[in-house]
Amino acid sequence: MRKIRILYTIPNFDTAGSGKALLNIALSLDNDLFEPHILCLNNKGAFFKVVEQSGVPVHVFNYLAKERPLFKMIMDSWKISRKLKEIKPDIIHSFNYSSNYTEALAARFAGIKWIFTKKNMSWGGSSRNSWKLRSFLAKKIIVQNKDMEQQFYPNSNKMELIPRGVVLEKFKASTPTKEIKEQMRTAEEQRVLICVANFVPVKGIEVLIDTFDKIHNQHPEWVLWLVGDDKNDYGELLKERVKSLDLPNKIIFSGKQLNITPFLDHAEIFILPTLSKGEGSPVALLEAMANQKVVIGSKVSGIKDQLENYPLHLFTPKDSLELAGKLSHFMKMNKAELNKLGEKFIELVQGNYTIEIEVKRHENFYKSLL
Repeated sequence: MRKIRILYTIPNFDTAGSGKALLNIALSLDNDLFEPHILCLNNKGAFFKVVEQSGVPVHVFNYLAKERPLFKMIMDSWKISRKLKEIKPDIIHSFNYSSNYTEALAARFAGIKWIFTKKNMSWGGSSRNSWKLRSFLAKKIIVQNKDMEQQFYPNSNKMELIPRGVVLEKFKASTPTKEIKEQMRTAEEQRVLICVANFVPVKGIEVLIDTFDKIHNQHPEWVLWLVGDDKNDYGELLKERVKSLDLPNKIIFSGKQLNITPFLDHAEIFILPTLSKGEGSPVALLEAMANQKVVIGSKVSGIKDQLENYPLHLFTPKDSLELAGKLSHFMKMNKAELNKLGEKFIELVQGNYTIEIEVKRHENFYKSLL
């Protein structure tokens, strides 16, 4: 019997978050039933090498036509459809973050079922019509949280809710390595708060910085690690903010890290201060839970789902005073108390957010299309 060929599309592997999610699913599919392929625009990004070495066939060409002028977009989409047909996928599954709909049009021209995962809470403004057209052209749509379901597709029969999952073994807590604390200019006796995030404004990292500024004198043994690629305008703004508060020895930036587990191993409390626009299904929070960390997140889309049964670990977006109160409460606990509390979050991930659960839902979803 011929395997079901799934072609996963993603613009690039420059930012590894979405790329890791895609690859985790592709590598975990039932090999007896599915044959994954990957298509992207270029071979840039450090994570692309990981994808190449994974054994999953990778195709590289421009599969996104420009939306204007209209006639040229249609002609270019037709040309792209011929290349898609050469790969012979049964289903094309788009991991593109944007509202671009030309990929869906090319798939239609090729007669291939096209689906996408809605990865963010963008919908209104200048992209509203593009999101509507992208959704109209899709055979089915995967959403990652309940707010997407209610706000974007309240009466749609195309929609399926599939939250993110993590590979538990990759994030299991282990004995911290001395080198990481040395790298982060942190003394052995100091305790660590951590935020792991893609450094973009919606993450609200400045709120966390301002919160830490309010409470660090009450908790002199604690430092804050900010883990992520800070080589952009937002990252520079955050560094300037830390410098202006005279906290460069208490708030430490790690720079881009492909493996965040050794950093989590040193931390006791994880914070995700996303602004009110919200998340899709934030995997960084799940990774921290899998590492037995006590987690705190803003009360926004995506995070609300994951911490639904832990309201004391949620705070109002941008409210640094509320966050300060919650942080202080946990920072007063000793390591054994926080470690015990972290066990509850491991159980939460094990029961609801493993890669096995996510992949099984995808497999059933693909089968339902055929």
